[in-house]
Amino acid sequence: MAFEQLKAQIGILLGEINDPPEDLHELYLQVHQELNQMRATGMDVPADLVELEQRLLAEFPVVPPPKA
Repeated sequence: MAFEQLKAQIGILLGEINDPPEDLHELYLQVHQELNQMRATGMDVPADLVELEQRLLAEFPVVPPPKA
């Protein structure tokens, strides 16, 4: 994914923060996915978005799948 496209998508996500989404969990998943794409391509991840990701993770902790 091109850097400009990632910037545009993150901008959209940040715009949603100013107008709170109905589903914060969905916002967390979108932010997490975008940041993981940035990390996978070796891009620098903005510190404020990492902080946002951590704050959302505190609200929506990852639950490990049950063991079979």
